[in-house]
Amino acid sequence: MCEIAFHLGSLPVHWYGIFVAAGFLSGIWTATRRAQRVGLPPENIADIGVWLLVGAMLGAKALYIATYWRKEFTDESLLQMVFTRTGFVFYGGLIGATCAGVFFTWWKKLPVWKTADVLAPSIALGHAFGRIGCLMTGCCFGRVTTVPWAIHFPEQHPTHGQGVHPTQIYESLLNFALCAALAWLFRRKKFDGQVFAAYLMGYAVLRSVVEMFRGDYEAALLTGRATPAHWISVVSFVLGLTLFILRRRATPAAPQPQP
Repeated sequence: MCEIAFHLGSLPVHWYGIFVAAGFLSGIWTATRRAQRVGLPPENIADIGVWLLVGAMLGAKALYIATYWRKEFTDESLLQMVFTRTGFVFYGGLIGATCAGVFFTWWKKLPVWKTADVLAPSIALGHAFGRIGCLMTGCCFGRVTTVPWAIHFPEQHPTHGQGVHPTQIYESLLNFALCAALAWLFRRKKFDGQVFAAYLMGYAVLRSVVEMFRGDYEAALLTGRATPAHWISVVSFVLGLTLFILRRRATPAAPQPQP
């Protein structure tokens, strides 16, 4: 855990910001390359990146406030919750970025589902970098464990003195793998929207697995160890499956060769 990478004068530069920026830039770069393969203007994909970033930040913060309102509002004001450097929920960011992306594609008259397919692998790639930033910050940590690969945070961390699951690393590696799988699928897709639907389903599964090892909040929603992210993952998977079915049905079948 090392929050600050270096200082520019008196201004601290945090590792979290560096990795988020690295994820954003690598995601936009890979998305523009995919856009060229399907005839989308790369400059539009670069432009949409700013919209996605703003939408993601707003959505991530909004869902964080909605989720932890009762727990943290008693300790700090609403303005502090809004402007603090930490406190973002990925699913909120995904919802916010999706809304911003839909608006941008409508405004620029771009094909929505083709654009979504171009961006989907890059979302997983950017998220993988972001989770490394979480590791450096010490957030999103795992449950106490005695496994050989457990990690130990320094004194200022809530888990000091105990080994915990490196859930940030788990999710980062799984997102890198998901990015590779989606990039492979992109080159072989049968209809527009297929890759984005696969992302919604794939991330829902991997996030549900990682959530079982999280220890940074109480897992007490309705039953057992289910967390808010588990239930949102269920919704994400259903939406992805529905999108997959609807888009496949809406795509004309390829003509069969004449005998």
